[in-house]
Amino acid sequence: MNGPVASFAALLLIGASSAPIAAQEFPSRPVRAITALVPGGLSDVFMRVAGEEFQKQLGQPIVVENRPGGGLNIGGRACAEAPPDGYTICILPVETLSYNKFLFKKPGFDAEKDFAPITNLFFVTQVLAVNAAMKVKTLDELAALSKAKPGTLSYVAPSVPLSLFMDKFRQSSGADMVKVPYRGGGDAVNGILSGATPIAFLGLANVISHLRAGTMTALAIDSERRSPLVPDVPTLRELGYRGDITQVYFGLVAPAGTPAPIIARLNEEFVRIGSMPAFRSKNMIDLGLEPILDRPADFARYLEENRVVAERVVKAAGLEPQ
Repeated sequence: MNGPVASFAALLLIGASSAPIAAQEFPSRPVRAITALVPGGLSDVFMRVAGEEFQKQLGQPIVVENRPGGGLNIGGRACAEAPPDGYTICILPVETLSYNKFLFKKPGFDAEKDFAPITNLFFVTQVLAVNAAMKVKTLDELAALSKAKPGTLSYVAPSVPLSLFMDKFRQSSGADMVKVPYRGGGDAVNGILSGATPIAFLGLANVISHLRAGTMTALAIDSERRSPLVPDVPTLRELGYRGDITQVYFGLVAPAGTPAPIIARLNEEFVRIGSMPAFRSKNMIDLGLEPILDRPADFARYLEENRVVAERVVKAAGLEPQ
């Protein structure tokens, strides 16, 4: 075989062998990790501790780059525009990957086309917590108290699906409560403790110490299963809620076009890190995070299904793209 045919065959052989070689040599320099949250946020903290284990195993650090703002779109756009060479990975939340395409006319990226899924890292357990001084322990008691004090109880529900749940809860129970804007986990916790906004549906890690201290009471969580941190607290499903629930998750993705062998290598490494018993306990379970750590194909399928639910939730909430 010679001439053009031989040259073409040689190119095919080179193409077939270069991807595995690239994966074997990866990483040969630091890996950048884009987050959509501010320094000290959940994804920032998680990626820094995971990066320590990554460097121990592979000899290269993970350098976290915080790109907050824009309704969590700035980080998504930065990820989508990054070179697809495996040296940029992105830890992005449910809003960026599932919801924002239905909430913004121009988010700056296409969540379905611009990212290569690596793994769904974890769900973030959300808990409906109240100031313990209210002396309520169930949703029925909360509704009764709100009707006894109409218009005086306020609440925070930062995510769209949890806000929709609270709307439906008010409609079905006749609860008379006022929603207030969400400014951050710290402000929400302070609002509960001070009584200024005594009700909030937010991350379990934000309030677990206060639940244990008895200054707050947990009424429900949004998980499919009870949390080992608050095993006596029922799930919304156990309480009879049958509406859509999109749990808060943080997924690991790369820019679209990143070579599949490198995606597989990254998946293997982060699954390994998240499966280490000590790491899993300290940096996930104890913080109210539910490890997922699925395969790229499974995460891609989850994202496709989750976006269908997200569109339904946004429409049910009566929200229009801004």
